[in-house]
Amino acid sequence: MLVRDTRASERSGDSPPGFHLTLVAAGAALGGFLFGYDSAVINGAITGIREHFAVGAAETGVTVSSALLGAAAGSVAAGWGADRMGRLRVMRISAVLFALSGVGSAIPVSIEVLTGWRIVGGVAIGLASAVAPGYIAEIAPPALRGRLTSFQQLAIVLGIATSQLANYVIATAAGGSSEGQLGSAQAWQWMLAVEAAPAVLYGLATLVLPESPRYLIAAGREDHARAVLQRLEGSSVDLSARIADIRRVMQTDRKPRLRDLRNGALGLMPVVWVGMGASVLQQLFGINVIFYYSSVLWESVGIDESGSLLISLSTSVINIVGTLIAMALVDKVGRKPLAVAGSVGMAIGLSVLAWSFSFLAEDGSRLPTGPAVAALIAAHFFVLCFAFSWGVVVWVLLSEMFPNRIRAIALAVGVAAQWIANWVVTVTFPVLSEWNLSATYAGYAFFAVASIPFVIFLVQEGKDRTLESMG
Repeated sequence: MLVRDTRASERSGDSPPGFHLTLVAAGAALGGFLFGYDSAVINGAITGIREHFAVGAAETGVTVSSALLGAAAGSVAAGWGADRMGRLRVMRISAVLFALSGVGSAIPVSIEVLTGWRIVGGVAIGLASAVAPGYIAEIAPPALRGRLTSFQQLAIVLGIATSQLANYVIATAAGGSSEGQLGSAQAWQWMLAVEAAPAVLYGLATLVLPESPRYLIAAGREDHARAVLQRLEGSSVDLSARIADIRRVMQTDRKPRLRDLRNGALGLMPVVWVGMGASVLQQLFGINVIFYYSSVLWESVGIDESGSLLISLSTSVINIVGTLIAMALVDKVGRKPLAVAGSVGMAIGLSVLAWSFSFLAEDGSRLPTGPAVAALIAAHFFVLCFAFSWGVVVWVLLSEMFPNRIRAIALAVGVAAQWIANWVVTVTFPVLSEWNLSATYAGYAFFAVASIPFVIFLVQEGKDRTLESMG
């Protein structure tokens, strides 16, 4: 049972603090699960959507990427809402929007209406993706912060994997195609509708989570904050010292605004530029091309739709494995070593993909056996390297790298930059892949190489440091 947001229940029970921290982090990370499901479920539905609405590559790119524009807007709104309404209320709003998007997307009357509902889901993604990492970081002690914040990425990859499994099961039940009829609707409509179920679960979970101690102290509810900290961290922690440390930082603070991030010489504070840079690079590797378009990608090189959906599921499983590796290492090895190792591995995997796709037939319809096998192996290797490094590390960095006084708004801006970069990659891939698939992956490989000096020279290591000492 999750920790209730009441003082009495926060004092009750005999379970160890680590157990409650884990439950709270898992409950908050349900937003990440929906983030993963909503953003990746479109992968299996693309073929059905194309045929149903008779649209081409450009229109498909706009529809798939529309959620990302909503996510950018939602992430900015989350920073404002988290400081004024509290972290939990923002989570509840996102849960409602997720449910509405799932149902609305399943019954569109036109491609424009579908795009509109995808934007609604995107706003929900933006809210959840900006609030959850910061919330988890605020309830976690330094020694566990990296691991618990990693729950967000684990939830995201589980959501991605669940969407691919649901897509495969639904398509199989409908005769192996997303266009097949299943009851009163086509398979692709059911793929999108299933999201409503976990959205309801997420909404219920937010009703029993405790509010962030830092938000409670900022709101003048110090006794409540003490009860939360005692329940989550145990009586062995010097709660008075912890609260005094948080209060000391916040006494000189006010509600952060976008203009608080400005720096005369650079436009924005250097730490904000680094956070935005990490977010943008995470997307410029092309990781979401794998999760949004892999079924169409593999179909384009000669694999049937059912086989493409199965490959998409297998890469999602690899994504989970890599994320578990990162969770085990991020607090032991540190953020920077993991990120550098992942960048090297991704550069290799993406280079092999670029080489493999250079053997595409002139009509772009198939690959020779050797390059096809190499492409499949390289794609899985790329996903593994991303998952054990940048997939987790960026969320941990964004949750801890900013000073307390600007954390909520700076995290929101960093996440917004991530969604804008995600949108650029997603909306351009269909057209770029039709132009030159090999060159497209060579471009992604370039950014993987560029990320190595970025991490070495610009990223600050947060391992074993308190949030109050960062920034």
